[in-house]
Amino acid sequence: MLCIRRTSDLGLLRILTVSLVADSTVSSPAHGKQPVNSNSTPPSEVNTRRSVLVGTKAMLTCCPVPLETLIGITWKIIFRDNTSCTKAYREDKNATMETNCTDKRITWASRANQNFSLHIDPVAVTHDGYYMCKMATSNGNFHHGYHLQVLVPPETTMRLTENGTVVCKAVAGKPAAQISWTPEGDCVTEEKNQRNGTVSVQSTCRWEEGNVSTVTCSVSHLTRNRNLSLDLHSYAGVTASLERFLLIILSVKFSLLLVLLVIAGFLYFKRTRGCRYRVNFSCTGKYRILLEENIIVRPLSLQCPGKILKCFWHIACTLP
Repeated sequence: MLCIRRTSDLGLLRILTVSLVADSTVSSPAHGKQPVNSNSTPPSEVNTRRSVLVGTKAMLTCCPVPLETLIGITWKIIFRDNTSCTKAYREDKNATMETNCTDKRITWASRANQNFSLHIDPVAVTHDGYYMCKMATSNGNFHHGYHLQVLVPPETTMRLTENGTVVCKAVAGKPAAQISWTPEGDCVTEEKNQRNGTVSVQSTCRWEEGNVSTVTCSVSHLTRNRNLSLDLHSYAGVTASLERFLLIILSVKFSLLLVLLVIAGFLYFKRTRGCRYRVNFSCTGKYRILLEENIIVRPLSLQCPGKILKCFWHIACTLP
């Protein structure tokens, strides 16, 4: 692995010493060494870019150096929100320390004196940032930096609106997705930044009616590419059939309502004009009354000798 070699000063050693003294909780891992060829000389390398899919695991490695020359190692992490975290290991004291490292998903790959790599599991959007491994050795200081980019695949949808336009969306992707159309139309594309660092993209297109039958929305992203197609003619036919069906239902409901209104009006008219009612009262005793008058009938109770009897009545209305 290529690494940047710095002048052999004692700056990193001083940082490690101050950090270890200031930290009150120092751990001492068990001894064990990662085998490295003591005759190998670490070459130099510029910072590298690394892309990792959200929800997966990531391993960031340091420069391979002979362990017998190692003085100390420091991982300096600067996140996108400008917060930072420092993890360090001191060889002569066989001790590790941390500063402002609250994310438990970022750990040493194994024991710090065995493997100097950082392990991130699982990767989240908040892990975007710059990771620098600084190694102090008796031969000098070596640096290896990573620009870590977390990728989030967008959710894609496509639909036809009521006014005839087609909307294609790529929601909550990182970085922002790119949307293109086949065939090209009169399109407007908008982007909206989400609070979690993702970006939602919406493209709305219109074509001259009758000139285009099928349209395709192509969503391009670092994680995957998707093509969504829509048959405008078939979709329009289904929509027209649905509209006709709803119109029929509304017509039937209106007709039933009209019939009920006519019946109610007829009964109200007959009631106000009067009609001949034939009312039969059947009482629970031996009394039976037959009443026939040109009146509006109301529920009645008959006063029979000694007590009030419950009566059952039936109305038959005939025209005068």
